[in-house]
Amino acid sequence: MSQSLRLDARDTHVRATLDRPEKRNAIDRELVDALHDLCADLEREPRTLVLTGAGGTFAAGADIAQLRERRASDALAGINTRCFERIRNLPMPVIAVIDGYALGGGAELAYAADIRIGTPALKIGNPETGLGIIAAAGATWRLREIVGEPLAAELLLTGRVLDADEALAAGLVTRVLEPDDALVEAERIATRIAALDPAATQATKRALLAPRDAHPAIDLEEQAVLFESPEKERRMTAFLERKRK
Repeated sequence: MSQSLRLDARDTHVRATLDRPEKRNAIDRELVDALHDLCADLEREPRTLVLTGAGGTFAAGADIAQLRERRASDALAGINTRCFERIRNLPMPVIAVIDGYALGGGAELAYAADIRIGTPALKIGNPETGLGIIAAAGATWRLREIVGEPLAAELLLTGRVLDADEALAAGLVTRVLEPDDALVEAERIATRIAALDPAATQATKRALLAPRDAHPAIDLEEQAVLFESPEKERRMTAFLERKRK
């Protein structure tokens, strides 16, 4: 695994820490490749992912030195886009602990998570148009799904950066906690998820990611599979037996 991505594998989840503090965890090609390798592992052996950044920063953006050299073919290859899409589509939930700056590509990586926890130092937004490009790795569609089109349009068209209170009010993060407490909370959530039925959790995530016109058919199809599951039988039987005691 790359030195720019530190991994701590637990029974209940994997913690991945972006670790380029000298570059404020800017997302370069090496880090993208490391995230792809991590995704391959989590696709083979599904576990919840907790994403965080070292040195008081989540990710201050994509690596501008590399972006400056990229051309049309690189844009069409979707280097960051494909990586963040893969993270978004991981079988189990992704929890982002966002401390300090999450700008540009760093914000788009955070948007790919299922659950986002911020810290009081959080600064999140997409200033790409000030650099002569657009936020093309997820912000133009994911951000409006998270905070609504009016606010997403304002943020993307003006480059305005939200602080922690604004991000919480907008629903971009669900909690704001001190950094150590935020990480503890993320791992508590991951532990809670691990106690649930993995098949039901993965089915729920697939349903959440499905487009609106796929409902209710996808919900009924997923439920049909789960209704035949021995784990559903076991868990419901245990529940009923506990109630009788």
